Amino acid sequence: MLPRRLCLVPLLLALGVGSGGGRGDGGDSRRRRLLAAKVNKHKPWIETSYHGVITENNDTVILDPPLVALDKDAPVPFAGEICAFKIHGQELPFEAVVLNKTSGEGRLRAKSPIDCELQKEYTFIIQAYDCGVGPQEAAWKKSHKAVVHIQVKDVNEFAPTFKEPAYKAIVTEGKIYDSILQVEAIDEDCSPQYSQICNYEIVTTDVPFAIDRNGNIRNTEKLSFDKQRQYEILVTAYDCGQKPAAQDTLVQVDVKPVCKPGWQDWTKRIEYQPGSGSMPLFPSIHLETCDGAVSSLQVTAELQTNYIGKGCDRETYSEKSLQKLCGASSGIIDLLPSPSAATNWTAGLLVDSSEMIFKFDGRQGAKIPDGIVPKNLTDQFTITMWMKHGPSPGVRAEKETILCNSDKTEMNRHHYALYVHNCRLVFLLRKDFDQADTFRPAEFHWKLDQICDKEWHYYVINVEFPVVTLYMDGATYEPYLVTNDWPIHPSHIAMQLTVGACWQGGEVAKPRFAQFFHGSLASLTIRPGKMESQKVISCLQACKEGLDINSLESLGQGIKYHFNPSQSVLVMEGDDIGNINRALQKVSYINSRQFPTAGVRRLRLSSKVQCFGEDVCISIPDVDAYIMVLQAIEPQITLQGTERFWRPAAQFESARGVTLFPDIKIVSSFAKTEASGDTRATGTAPKSSVLEEMLHNLDFCDILVLGGDLDPRQECLELNHSELHQRHLDATNSTAGYSIYGVGSMSRYEQVLHHLRYRNWHPTSLETRRFRIKCSELNGRYTSNEFNLEVSVLHEVRVSDKEHVNHLIVQPPFLQSVHHPESRTSIQRSSVVPSIATVVIIISVCMLVFVVAMGVYRVRIAHQHFLQETEAAKEAEMDWDDSALTITVNPMEKHEGPGHGEDETEGEEEEEAEEGVSSSSSGSDDSEEEEEEGTGRGRHGQSGTSSQTPGKSTWNTAEVINIWK
Repeated sequence: MLPRRLCLVPLLLALGVGSGGGRGDGGDSRRRRLLAAKVNKHKPWIETSYHGVITENNDTVILDPPLVALDKDAPVPFAGEICAFKIHGQELPFEAVVLNKTSGEGRLRAKSPIDCELQKEYTFIIQAYDCGVGPQEAAWKKSHKAVVHIQVKDVNEFAPTFKEPAYKAIVTEGKIYDSILQVEAIDEDCSPQYSQICNYEIVTTDVPFAIDRNGNIRNTEKLSFDKQRQYEILVTAYDCGQKPAAQDTLVQVDVKPVCKPGWQDWTKRIEYQPGSGSMPLFPSIHLETCDGAVSSLQVTAELQTNYIGKGCDRETYSEKSLQKLCGASSGIIDLLPSPSAATNWTAGLLVDSSEMIFKFDGRQGAKIPDGIVPKNLTDQFTITMWMKHGPSPGVRAEKETILCNSDKTEMNRHHYALYVHNCRLVFLLRKDFDQADTFRPAEFHWKLDQICDKEWHYYVINVEFPVVTLYMDGATYEPYLVTNDWPIHPSHIAMQLTVGACWQGGEVAKPRFAQFFHGSLASLTIRPGKMESQKVISCLQACKEGLDINSLESLGQGIKYHFNPSQSVLVMEGDDIGNINRALQKVSYINSRQFPTAGVRRLRLSSKVQCFGEDVCISIPDVDAYIMVLQAIEPQITLQGTERFWRPAAQFESARGVTLFPDIKIVSSFAKTEASGDTRATGTAPKSSVLEEMLHNLDFCDILVLGGDLDPRQECLELNHSELHQRHLDATNSTAGYSIYGVGSMSRYEQVLHHLRYRNWHPTSLETRRFRIKCSELNGRYTSNEFNLEVSVLHEVRVSDKEHVNHLIVQPPFLQSVHHPESRTSIQRSSVVPSIATVVIIISVCMLVFVVAMGVYRVRIAHQHFLQETEAAKEAEMDWDDSALTITVNPMEKHEGPGHGEDETEGEEEEEAEEGVSSSSSGSDDSEEEEEEGTGRGRHGQSGTSSQTPGKSTWNTAEVINIWK
């Protein structure tokens, strides 16, 4: 079958189309119209309307129905084909293209990116065109106009944003709000799905707020101004596509207090720098009464320090040092000293070494050795102690013994005791029949709440029999009950003094401790024969920290105030609120210790208000604050001085002995950080550490003997007691060393140490003695370096001059060839004529002896000069070389017979030289005869010897070697 186009050719030829007749252009046009009218009879056909959807940022439009044009002229070529779709409208971002001319299928697409946010929908006209009658687009026919409506489908490309970067609201405390404020976010997407905000959320956790879908914020609980004055919360938003906001918004909620009576403008934490003196605690405090009708006000400030040391910050010196510092009587016996070799009865007790606090757990007791405390305390004595005790277990608890003096064996009598029974303090004192034979007071009872309050208290029992007085924390208490008893029958049974329990030596199968104490004790002392004064008692228990009032004279009129004895409680009263405010602003904290105990001190301010008439009075809450005492700068105590020296033996034997530390210095320093002034290079100031000196007290210096204890038969350490008493110090002496104690300045300790002497009656057997000093502040809290001193003895030995010459020569090499093993008592004289070499050697030896003798002469002169200086200033220090070797020289040479003339033969000279060599090696048995003969011969100046009388002399090794050379 032929193609359709070929079938139409005869018809077109018959109609004269394409003929080459000589007609004009007008004829051609008319013929084409006639041809088109005969061939392209119909217009294309399309739907009347279309609906389309396009996704933004995409170019494909999905139409409903699809874009298809039909032509009834089909299958006529050109006339039955669709050549184009045309869109009518201005600047439309769409175009229509023909996909298939024959089928009339087309497609609508976007020419440029479509943005829903710019335009959500489009409406325009479209027409279809057939191909006319030929390829020259001639005689095209167009369809009717169809309406196209296109909607742009949105993409969730924008995140929600809040209208305000931050929101702020103010609420009143104590209320629940339905809505505190509303936040609002928007979304720039075009569709309702993506442009609407579907949810809000609070990002900040653990806050008492909630938010609903509309952005309304409410509080979920009542807010408190005292608890938190401001809240800052972050809020985010989500669109309906669950896309979160690009940036959260900040919501600040300020809590406004309801007018509530109370103290305002005070600081909870107060820092105290050691050494800063009196520091105000409430410099800006004032009372808010909310217009309440207040007639009077009482304020109580309480400093709570019961957990610091023994109830507060006190001096931590040893008990002996504290007694001395407070001017207590001498003769005080410490029953709970630090464990040591001399005081070993406390070694087995539980102890807090920082404060020397002994803890008793109901299973421990300590025996005081015999001789520590006198058996007879007389009618006057004092017992002091620190005690911390709680309630006793059980309804009728057992006695808890603090101090007890009972029979050691056979019987179980208590001569005197101090114990706690059912929160009562009881003191027992039984007199002997030889002291009293009548019914006398024996038991003294005190009932005090403080005995079982688990707090530290200071107790002093002054006994002036039959009167016994108790002082607790400086206050006086008389016994509420006194019971009488008969005196104890005399016996020869020994007594045992114990602490922490009572010794039961009789009425049991095996002696043992009983009536154990439960609690803590410290500074338990007894002073036989004397009572302490109220002033000393107050000093011993005084706190070094407390409350104070700056400028008492500036207190307002009508203000009454009162301190407790320890100044830990201050009570102020007044009827004018303004005056009370100003008075409280002057309340301060003071700690007079140079090195206070660092840590927290709680502070409480309580108030009592009275109002006018019968009105309901306001209630003022307590103020709870705390003082933070910072760590003090720790001192570095350094001992400096001569660490080694020598003294002649005679000085050790003298009455004054040898001064050990004539130039010792005690220096205390601390490291101070300073910033350098040059900040141009780095922009920050570099820090450097600089040592600065500081002054403070010491409480003891121990001088220990190293290398074995002192032998009291031949050596001792001495110190004049006047040197101690002038400087208010004490000391104890033993074979192990010397201990100086007492609170005093570093200069006082220096002066005392300058006078400490060492004596030795038999220094011949002593080479060196070594000592060590160590000083302390605050009972060992700060200690110095260990300063070591070595003292050597310059021995003076009497030997013959010939032996000394032999020692000086020390067998020179050139003499070894002529040293013969001859007898020490005689020399065999040789008659052989000496050789030239022998003569030269003898002459050399004579010259050497002459040089040595001249050196010995100089040594004697120097020694005599030294002895004169020693007598003038025995304590002056001598500088010696490091060598401890000393040599004693007898400078006289032995020569037999009268002086010889110059015409003596060489044989005689050789004979004398040999005799001199032999004499230098002889023993010391005949040294006295040799000295006499040498003296007689020396008058004639033979062999260069001196005419001085024999004597002792000491010389340094280096100088002797120089002389020998």
